[in-house]
Amino acid sequence: MKIVVGLGNPGKKYQGTRHNIGFDVLVGLAERFSAGSWRSSFEAEVTEIQVGSEKVLLLAPQTFMNLSGRSVRAVVNFYKLPIKDLLLVHDDINLPTGRLRLRGSGSAGGQKGLQNTIDQLGTSDFARLRIGVDRPSENVSVVNHVLQTFTKAERIIIEECVGRAASAVECWVNEGVNQAMNTFNQTASNE
Repeated sequence: MKIVVGLGNPGKKYQGTRHNIGFDVLVGLAERFSAGSWRSSFEAEVTEIQVGSEKVLLLAPQTFMNLSGRSVRAVVNFYKLPIKDLLLVHDDINLPTGRLRLRGSGSAGGQKGLQNTIDQLGTSDFARLRIGVDRPSENVSVVNHVLQTFTKAERIIIEECVGRAASAVECWVNEGVNQAMNTFNQTASNE
């Protein structure tokens, strides 16, 4: 079994925002692999999919972004899974819109949901799929930027990117982090 966590904020107010791209990827995976109903557990919305021979739990923490690690720790502890079977999907302002960057471990890079997960798990040695949402313009704060919805032009890029991100997750499940990195750590199609 593997766990894929999409980071975001709960509620309609945050749907379609840059910060919720992790949730969008989970929805894409749930549709692609005909997931069952979502249910509440581990302070999250969860569902299961089958990717090849592997059962995968999709987890969307409902604790708000900055406390995501609480939910992740609860599910990892419950299933007693090795940390190598965990993948977090989240937004990253340090990457251009639509760029994917998969890593097997690393720092939080300023992403507070990822930092909280590292703090809760006591390690940064788990895979993460960063999805570029670009830096804010000069007159916009980072908080306001990540809580904004994508522009019409960005939405076209992001819809394609969510599909690539779902494929990257599928590759990670089936072939491991190194193969997924080699295949998907390319530039975005718009560059």
